[in-house]
Amino acid sequence: MQELAGVGTVQAEEVAYKKWKKAFKICNDTVELVVLTEVGPRILFFGYRGEDNEFHEIPEHSGKTGDEAFRVYGGHRLWVAPEVARTYYPDNVPVSVRRQGDAFVFTAPPESAHPGTNLQKEVEIKLAETGARVTVTHRIRNLGGEPTEMAPWALSVMAGHGTAILPLPPRAPMSADRLLPEGVLALWSYTDLADPRWKLGTKYIQLHQAGNSASKFEEQMAGIFNPLGWGAYFRRGHLFVKKAKVEKDAKYPDFGCNFEIYTNAHSLELETLGPLRNLKPGDTAEHTEHWWLFKDIQAGETESWIDAVILPLVETAK
Repeated sequence: MQELAGVGTVQAEEVAYKKWKKAFKICNDTVELVVLTEVGPRILFFGYRGEDNEFHEIPEHSGKTGDEAFRVYGGHRLWVAPEVARTYYPDNVPVSVRRQGDAFVFTAPPESAHPGTNLQKEVEIKLAETGARVTVTHRIRNLGGEPTEMAPWALSVMAGHGTAILPLPPRAPMSADRLLPEGVLALWSYTDLADPRWKLGTKYIQLHQAGNSASKFEEQMAGIFNPLGWGAYFRRGHLFVKKAKVEKDAKYPDFGCNFEIYTNAHSLELETLGPLRNLKPGDTAEHTEHWWLFKDIQAGETESWIDAVILPLVETAK
């Protein structure tokens, strides 16, 4: 069994997980992560030690590897935006793992020219010595001979029966200095704002995951430009928070979205995107998320509940 030396109270070792023979567990005294190494890079598990996974897993994909079919697997993954054929390049081959300072780095082999466009994905994970704070740095390198327009896209596939929360830009009355729009709401062909899973408020957008929606469309998705740089997912007394740097004047994918949420009958994805850039040969695009996990959180669904219960936790997540 391979073991990466501990960093303070943080330990990492190779383990078997479900039908996977090889994965790496990274843990401290509070939480643990399981990162696949037979495929990936993919963080399949994140949660409190001895408790359930905050991420959704697809049991029928467990242990599979080595072919050209794209599989969701579940967990947290790194994609390439905008969403076109190369986005679905299958991450079905083993990744390398190394310790780098107080972080652990998981690197996939270079992708083929088509449809991967000679890109290489890498995920670096830094777990705090105590508590439930994780820094996840996503990198995409252009190993080809031509530049390509792209943006890193980080997707956390959350377990079902929870609610995603995204903050809207601050509201204010119309005035001479507030004549231009404050943000963007991107809709997909299957987005139905009459679907009861949506709750569009004054300060927040909420999307609930449910497996029995009466909507015309099983899937729902929307994106926003989120100047506050945070999103959250509440489920069964636990709150997952992620934050990402906001570049105000940058060009983002999907009409300018840096946060997106998507749900189907099984799970909900809480997603962040980096700015679009023309990635030249040899260059690397980098996109960092910071995660926190809280427990014993009072349940609710109103904006007053978000202001009183959720927002103070988000503000302490530093």
